[in-house]
Amino acid sequence: MQTFRALAFTILFYGWTSLLAIGVLPLLLGPPRGVLAYGRFWVRGAFGILRITVGITHQVRGLDLLPDGPVIFAMKHQSAWDTLAVNLLARDPAVVLKKELTQIPIFGWCLRRVRHIAVDRKGGSAALKQMVAQTKARVAEGRPIVIYPEGTRTKPGTRHPYHPGIAALYSALDLPVVPIALNSGLFWPRRSLRFNPGTITVEYLEPIPPGGDRRQFMRDLEAAIEGTADKLHGEALQQFFPEKTMAPDDPAQPCG
Repeated sequence: MQTFRALAFTILFYGWTSLLAIGVLPLLLGPPRGVLAYGRFWVRGAFGILRITVGITHQVRGLDLLPDGPVIFAMKHQSAWDTLAVNLLARDPAVVLKKELTQIPIFGWCLRRVRHIAVDRKGGSAALKQMVAQTKARVAEGRPIVIYPEGTRTKPGTRHPYHPGIAALYSALDLPVVPIALNSGLFWPRRSLRFNPGTITVEYLEPIPPGGDRRQFMRDLEAAIEGTADKLHGEALQQFFPEKTMAPDDPAQPCG
């Protein structure tokens, strides 16, 4: 049954994506906000398919903590789900992403058209300066910035070193940073089409005000995200996987 549901999701998701890929082409000639709105429509449809086929939904906590005005969202990254959800979690976000994604036909054209922030991860200090310059331009347009501090997906219960990119943005932009924790990797594991039904939890945390010491900022950010991610991990295991014994680095055993 689990394999059938995963296959159904895969067929319907890629069919939905292919259909909308045709429709987006004329929008690429128009303003970026049209493509961003179309992207939200695509994600809502994809989440509907995810709910119907494999039983995955989501909930959001901490909306009352969001400050007014431009912010930097520093988001935990565990799953392909996150790259879809970011379009709904922030209004018209400018996402820091790897440059290779912009080279994918149609999808990459959309990323470039909406002016996401493409970074050459092998570019060193020059790439860091370009990233800061791009983020300043997007903030001037009134758009929030989204960055994954670890720079890659991590399995639930594990962590990677936090990269200097988030510290550079914190110092350069003089904006509050809103940490975001989640537990999506338990339900849609990275590099996998095996799914576990349940409710993904996304939690906005207390904003970190601008102007602080850079090293202390990094410590506070990592403590906030990782501590809450571990809490959400434990809550989900208790609620959705009560009979599973799951190691921290192998969390997503199929249910049902």
